[in-house]
Amino acid sequence: MYHNLAIVLTSRQFVKVQNNNPSPRRIAHLDMDAFYASVELLRYPELRGLPVVIAGRDEHAPVSQPDGSRRFYRLSEYVGRGVITTATYEARAKGVLSAMGVMKAARLAPDAILLPVDFPRYRHYSKLFKAAVASIAPQIEDTGIDEIYIDLSLLPDDTLMLAQRIKQAVRDATGLTCSIGISPNKLLSKICSDLEKPDGLTILTPGDIPSLIWPLSVQKINGVGPKAAQKLATLGIHTIAELSRADLSLLHDHFGNSYATWLYEVARGIDHRPVVVDAEPKSFSRETTFERDLHPQHDRVYLTEAFTSLCQQVAEDLSSKAYVGRTISIKLRFEDFRTVTRDFSLAEHTADAAVIRQAAGECLRRVPLKKRIRLLGVKVSALCALHQLHALGAYRQQEIPFTF
Repeated sequence: MYHNLAIVLTSRQFVKVQNNNPSPRRIAHLDMDAFYASVELLRYPELRGLPVVIAGRDEHAPVSQPDGSRRFYRLSEYVGRGVITTATYEARAKGVLSAMGVMKAARLAPDAILLPVDFPRYRHYSKLFKAAVASIAPQIEDTGIDEIYIDLSLLPDDTLMLAQRIKQAVRDATGLTCSIGISPNKLLSKICSDLEKPDGLTILTPGDIPSLIWPLSVQKINGVGPKAAQKLATLGIHTIAELSRADLSLLHDHFGNSYATWLYEVARGIDHRPVVVDAEPKSFSRETTFERDLHPQHDRVYLTEAFTSLCQQVAEDLSSKAYVGRTISIKLRFEDFRTVTRDFSLAEHTADAAVIRQAAGECLRRVPLKKRIRLLGVKVSALCALHQLHALGAYRQQEIPFTF
């Protein structure tokens, strides 16, 4: 059964590609391993092998001792609001996850080392690894501070050799490891890059799909969170193979037309998106799917911290790319999978996290919060490159025209 499904998938995928390109696509997804935490371990090598979380404020920076050593804060010492930005694999093994509340993480791993976020340092290492990759394979789509897609289709080199060269170039430039997945499309490559972390390399051929992709949990598909997986489980769907056999009408009945159609296609490995090189970005966005549906009132503290963290991350993405934006949008997906969006246009462009947070809060005020929330997202659009505003003499920050 799995073998037949794979034949259908690869036939559809490669027929389309061959119409435009005589060579099958080779798309790589490169993901830096626990990026923020790994960058911190370069600075504090004595923490290697220990559970470390990145979430603290500046006051949680290590303190130098008279004997030359450093005193590190522990999660158990954290008091107040906050969410985890990232964690080392040792901390993840204890159940600590990105976007988790710090106080909850402290209950799971009280002795874990706590370090403050240092976005300028992470941006520096992001530029280093991307430049190293571009020296070998210049067809790059930049999708975030710690990940990229690479189109290897037109390069003459062997796929394995290319991947190994890229991994070594990243290590030489940064001292960090990355994981790479290579397949005919973005969807499958992103799944593959996560299969052998850390420092992994997975090259997916059509013949590998039955053994590597179909048996995986549906949650391995980027965009299928815990709640969607739980709902699929009630339908007897646990693996990607089982999802690919589900009738589209069944999915429509339980998830709505848009999300159901998307599930139907990705379960079959269908993804014709190109690697977009040197395109002007239209927006920057960040979103998170919560471990459980959150109540708008009872979980307000946790929602507020997650909301603020998303705004900060979007601001960092803007700054790293030297862009500013004028339209701030939010995205909410409720427990019944209904998704709503709202936006607010500022008088002037910005990349300031506080301004983005205020505008996003204004958007949130316009959404009736009567159901539990499973997904929260923030987006900045109507972009302008910073150098263009400088050239016009127009870039300045000002307070947005409303108060709270």
